[in-house]
Amino acid sequence: MNKLNVDVAVIGAGTAGLSAYRAARAQGARTVLIENGPYGTTCARVGCMPSKLLIAASEAAHMLHAAAAFGVHAGTIRVDGRAVMERVQRERDRFVGFVLDGMDDIPAADKLRGRARFTGPQALQVDEHTLIEAARVVIATGSSPVRLPELVGGGPGVITSDDLFDLTELPESVAVIGTGVIGLELGQALSRLGVRVTLFARGGSMAQLTDPAVLHTATRLFARELALGLQTRMVRAAQEDGQVALTWADALGKESTERFRYVLVAAGRTPNVANLGLEHTGLALGANGVPLFDSRTMQCGSSHIFIAGDASDERPVLPEAADQGKIAGENAGRYPDVRPGLRRTPLTIAFTEPNIAVLGEGYRALCACGMPKFAVGAASFENQGRSRVMLQNRGLLRVYGEYGSGRFLGAEMIAPRAEHLAHTLAWACQAGMCVQQMLAMPFYHPVVEEGVRTALRDLAANLVRGESGVDAADSEPGT
Repeated sequence: MNKLNVDVAVIGAGTAGLSAYRAARAQGARTVLIENGPYGTTCARVGCMPSKLLIAASEAAHMLHAAAAFGVHAGTIRVDGRAVMERVQRERDRFVGFVLDGMDDIPAADKLRGRARFTGPQALQVDEHTLIEAARVVIATGSSPVRLPELVGGGPGVITSDDLFDLTELPESVAVIGTGVIGLELGQALSRLGVRVTLFARGGSMAQLTDPAVLHTATRLFARELALGLQTRMVRAAQEDGQVALTWADALGKESTERFRYVLVAAGRTPNVANLGLEHTGLALGANGVPLFDSRTMQCGSSHIFIAGDASDERPVLPEAADQGKIAGENAGRYPDVRPGLRRTPLTIAFTEPNIAVLGEGYRALCACGMPKFAVGAASFENQGRSRVMLQNRGLLRVYGEYGSGRFLGAEMIAPRAEHLAHTLAWACQAGMCVQQMLAMPFYHPVVEEGVRTALRDLAANLVRGESGVDAADSEPGT
């Protein structure tokens, strides 16, 4: 068996692992990168990029259907499901290729293939071929889709988002289980491409929303377009004539069964920390099996072990994985000189239509004990000028500000072009701006961003009055 002695061992070569490897190397540390699966990040292979390719195709189809409302008539519309999936796979492979090119730039001596497992606090074994003595370790093992044991009878017809993008053509029907970001994005995209879709959820959540008014609006908007089975419990699945017979129970326990070509499980992802031999590290573990860590330094306890990316189960999105990897890698490289790294304002976006976004402190977090008292401002997009021009006048924005200081705290929204609105607001949040400073910024006309100004004006008034804002679930003011 081979033996290695290194300064830093990074377990996992995804976004977080690659970021950690480069950061540790930049500190002058002898670093090895260990990967068990295929190279090419989750984002490139099965996440951000292939999903956006599918969404882009669905947007093209949707605009053809919507064109008549502008007086533009496109004629017969045909979706070639095989061609759609061919483009998704072709462009996905191109994005993966960019990652693989970067892997080729890493010296061969720094790359190890195989499954790593702790055999001691500073000892790793990679498969049956290599023993590593590592002064420091970064855990960047990513995550895997949740699989529901109730659906095992569905056989190969029960898939996850990791499987979806390898289909050669669009299926006739899909049941999507989960109304988180992945479930909503893929469910809406497939539906707009002509697939019969039903979305199921155990509760009533939508993406990352916690603000009850915004959640109410989102549920109402998606219910107009998609079949929603909220407050349902999966009972079983069975293979029948090349389809999956899916049985579920509603909130009252009444069972129903319907056939789908596929059942797509999008009920979240689980951090890949099992079978790592963490019992040999002496680390304290949380209820989810993840080592307890400091989110400013990514250090596990006071140890020489760091964690980053989806394995941390903190903010499972690519920008956060890259940031966490950099922090973990830098601190592993210069250990014991451990320093806090840059943690940016939280920002999550679902690329549905309308987009859903949450930034800064969300509503639920602000309602927690010990948080500053806050006011709420709201703006509907029903009558917002630019949104009506584009026939995208749907959605609600709610913004939050701190009493006394007037500091902007965060926002939740379902809104047209919210991916852009959310960036602007996240920058203001990270800059520590107060609401009046934000209102002093330029707003052009006519732009969707004027809806942001409306919400901020409402928030400013409520901060002065000491009110929490309009009941936007029932009353949606225009502008």
